[in-house]
Formats: sequence, structure tokens, C-alpha cells
Amino acid sequence: MTKKIMSWLIQSPVTGQGSILIVRLMTGGIFLWEGILKFVYVNQGVGRFAKLGFPLPETTAHFVAIGEIIGGLLLIFGFMTRIVALYFVIQMIVAVLSTKIDLYLGTSPLPMPPAPPKTGIWAVLHEIRADYAQILCCIFLVLEGAGRISMDFVKTTSKKVFSL
Repeated sequence: MTKKIMSWLIQSPVTGQGSILIVRLMTGGIFLWEGILKFVYVNQGVGRFAKLGFPLPETTAHFVAIGEIIGGLLLIFGFMTRIVALYFVIQMIVAVLSTKIDLYLGTSPLPMPPAPPKTGIWAVLHEIRADYAQILCCIFLVLEGAGRISMDFVKTTSKKVFSL
């Protein structure tokens, strides 16, 4: 069972439309620049993780930032797409759970939304919009793979060419 799952993750389909590149560029680009921002602006990295009560906020922020930078680049180039996209799905679910539950309850240590609604389900739905889009794009990439315009495609097709 575990072997089948690993094989499924590693042997990403590469026959998808070339237009999957657009989804990879958007998704990977956002993770890339959000990772960079965690280093550039303390309030986006260490400060945010400290306010949220994460243990070892500096280490955690840097680990997450490096993962976002490397993973974003991997998605952009379409390399190890399924594995990276699955990692980001998990990361985004943790991000949503660690920030939006307190927003719903009105007890968030982060700044409240600038305009109503400030708490409750509508505030959460408004504030979660980017997270929701990123999660769904990553799920799409997990299911569809990187497409034809990708390093995964080059890796897969070069194995077939050189194994003749």
C-alpha cells in the first residue's frame, strides 16, 4: 500500500495540457514570494510565528520560508510536482487552522481585518480566500501532475528515450 502511494506520487502524469504551466506559475510564484517575504519582513516571518505561539518561532519561520522558496521554484519548473503540491496542501491546512479558528472566535493575536466583518464565519471566509485558492490549485497539481511543459515531463521522457 505504502509502495503504491509512493509510486503514485513519484510517477506524476506528464500528459496533461501545457496550460497546466499557468497554474504552476501562479501557485509556485505565490509560495516563492511569500517565502522570501518571511525573511525580508519580520512581521511576516518570525514575528507572525511568535504571535501565533509556535515553538521556536525563528526556526519554524525560517524552515517554512525555505520550504516555500524551494517548493515554489520546484512548482514553477514542474519538478517533483505531486510531492511538492501535497506538501503545500498540508502546510496550507496547518496555516488555516492556526490562524482562522482564532479569527472566527475573535481571539486572534494577529491584527483583525481592516473592515467588517471582523469575526465569525464571514470574516473567516473573506480572509481565507487566498488560502482556499492555493489549496485547490495544489490539489489540482497533485491530481493532474505538472503537464507537458515541465521538468517532470523531461525526466519521464528522457528515461524512455535512453532506455531503448
